[in-house]
Amino acid sequence: MYSKNITEVEFNPYYKHYLELVENDSLMEALHSGLESTSTYFRNLPEEKWCFQYAADKWTPKDILQHIADTERVFSYRALYFARSTDAVLKGFDENVFAQTARANQRTVDDLLENYRNVRLSTLSLFKNFDELQLIQTGNANGSNMSVRAAGFIICGHEIHHRNIITQRYL
Repeated sequence: MYSKNITEVEFNPYYKHYLELVENDSLMEALHSGLESTSTYFRNLPEEKWCFQYAADKWTPKDILQHIADTERVFSYRALYFARSTDAVLKGFDENVFAQTARANQRTVDDLLENYRNVRLSTLSLFKNFDELQLIQTGNANGSNMSVRAAGFIICGHEIHHRNIITQRYL
């Protein structure tokens, strides 16, 4: 259901890396799998790493987890907007501004994980109700075309990308 048989006209080439990270061809399975694997991954981070920056001006794992949730909200909104309208055009968002104003490092790990989980449950609820025609509908976000299903798979690949970055640079 909701196959990853996505064509290159459904997304900006910038997102190809994220799509390639998703091994599962079922969007719903990928979203469910991500919920469990990302929650477990972050729960298992050593406490001393939560506020660690590997270089000046780099995000902490707390910032990254908040960024994953914020980005998922943005891409879910894009998917909703594209599925419900025609000729949709949406602005982009500046992830650095979001990170600077989110105050993730002032929050507890449990709070950040609860936030992530609630966002993902909402995303699952949204995507399970799209039909095949809605999934292939496209809109424009930040100057590039994107389909509803591409937005879903980008959400999944984006969180994998950031888990990989943490593993490579923080641990």
